[in-house]
Amino acid sequence: MEQLWLKSYPKDVPAMIDADKYPNALSMFDRSFETYPDKPAFVNMGQSLTYKELNEKSDAFAAYMQNELGMKKGERIALMMPNLLQYPICLIGALKAGLVIVNVNPLYTPTELQHQLRDSGASAIVAVTNFGNNLQKVISKTSLRHVILTHIGDELAPYKRTLVNFAVKYIKKMVPAYHLPNAISLKKVITNGKKLPFEAPELSGDDIAYLQYTGGTTGVAKGAVLTHRNIVANVLQVDAHFSPRTLRDKEHVVTPLPLYHIFANSVSMMLMMHMGATNLLITNPRDLDGFVKDLSRYPFTTFFGLNTLLNGLNRHEGFKKLDFSSANLTIAGGMATQQHVAEEWQSITGMTVVEGYGLTECSPVVAGGIHTQQHFKPSIGVPLPSTELRIVDESGAPMPVGGIGEIQIRGDQVMQGYWNQEAETKQVLTEDGWFSSGDIGRMDEEGFFFIEDRKKDMILVSGFNVFPSEVESVATLHPHIVEAGAIGVSDDVTGERVKLVVVTNQPVSVEEVRKHCKKHLTNYKVPKEVEFRDELPKSVVGKILRKDLR
Repeated sequence: MEQLWLKSYPKDVPAMIDADKYPNALSMFDRSFETYPDKPAFVNMGQSLTYKELNEKSDAFAAYMQNELGMKKGERIALMMPNLLQYPICLIGALKAGLVIVNVNPLYTPTELQHQLRDSGASAIVAVTNFGNNLQKVISKTSLRHVILTHIGDELAPYKRTLVNFAVKYIKKMVPAYHLPNAISLKKVITNGKKLPFEAPELSGDDIAYLQYTGGTTGVAKGAVLTHRNIVANVLQVDAHFSPRTLRDKEHVVTPLPLYHIFANSVSMMLMMHMGATNLLITNPRDLDGFVKDLSRYPFTTFFGLNTLLNGLNRHEGFKKLDFSSANLTIAGGMATQQHVAEEWQSITGMTVVEGYGLTECSPVVAGGIHTQQHFKPSIGVPLPSTELRIVDESGAPMPVGGIGEIQIRGDQVMQGYWNQEAETKQVLTEDGWFSSGDIGRMDEEGFFFIEDRKKDMILVSGFNVFPSEVESVATLHPHIVEAGAIGVSDDVTGERVKLVVVTNQPVSVEEVRKHCKKHLTNYKVPKEVEFRDELPKSVVGKILRKDLR
């Protein structure tokens, strides 16, 4: 069964890639640094960062980590910022120093931030000053020794830097007061680092590159251990799968998805750097007016997005008036793309939406639509090169074509396991390398795979995982909420939204419940609906039956 998908593969896509082609993730970019030194690698807020500047500034960052902070290979460093030029500088620099990246969602509440920093054992963090207040609240409960702060406009030209930083702090009031007396300025790190020697540590494919946090298929957030070889493999797999349709070093791509999310990190950033492309980073894609203004000045060829964003732009009158003459391809991931959204997008832009499917534990992409397709296909596509997908029943036995069961994945991009979570790892990884996705699907006669449902109760809001147990735990901290059950309900904009069903011992308003949850949860996890009941459906052992709530 594993070979059936070859029938659907274009002849110009190889069945296999060499995951050992590069000794580590950094070596994938050597050619780009050498061949395109003066070409913009990234563009943000009208400012460009060339490949040469990226190489030099990341060297300086690495040198400072080694010499001034004394950080050693294998130590964890958290990166907590939106899409800014500072992000690739710090990420590449940290990897050059042999450090392990811990990507942090800047919108995390102190509760969520504390868990991730403590669990990863991060000893350093680079954060935007906007989030210094939250960091201040938890730093004493973590193992952080070094805090590096940057202002949003710090990589812009001097005049614009001053203007943007002033506006963000004093006009928009987006920087709550914080007290981090030992914090270092990122500008100082790079300036002083340029004067220091940098000695590249020996990095093999087996060295850890990322602890990428996810809820996985069960429980609270866990760190998926992704090695340099995992990252190299996935970049080469996606490259081989889609490259015949790309313009290689002539690509001008748009990245509105956050780089702290593994899909944007591995595909939008790593793959495009490997190609020598130019990448427009969108800091705040929710500001559609500003987003469209950026697009109007940038002749983009490839667009990375997800259903929520595509749907929003479809309805923006300014977007419809843009020049799409250079537009070539849209790659969507993070959540299922709705067919009507993809078709409307193609009618406006001329770009076919090709979906990719992946999981954090798989670095992340494991399947995608084929590059030759001219119209959207409501399928997660076919496996990438050097990737096996299969459908198994509840006993783990492979199912025939058309059978509905759990999707399992095997390939060079699959994680090594969850950080310090041996029992959780054994639940999802078999001894012969099959990863259980938690998604229920099927394969058709042509080898295309389809998602039918999710095995677990995870809720997917705009591509982000929301786990009911976390929402329920927070809800029941309220003194008058006795029991709570969280489920996902369909939403035309975000795919799903969180609904909370509660039992109380005193009257509580919907707004009071939501206000309570907002104290502990990132916005997309906060219940949009609250329903009150006298009791919740339970199993014979007292477990709340979310399937009955749905």
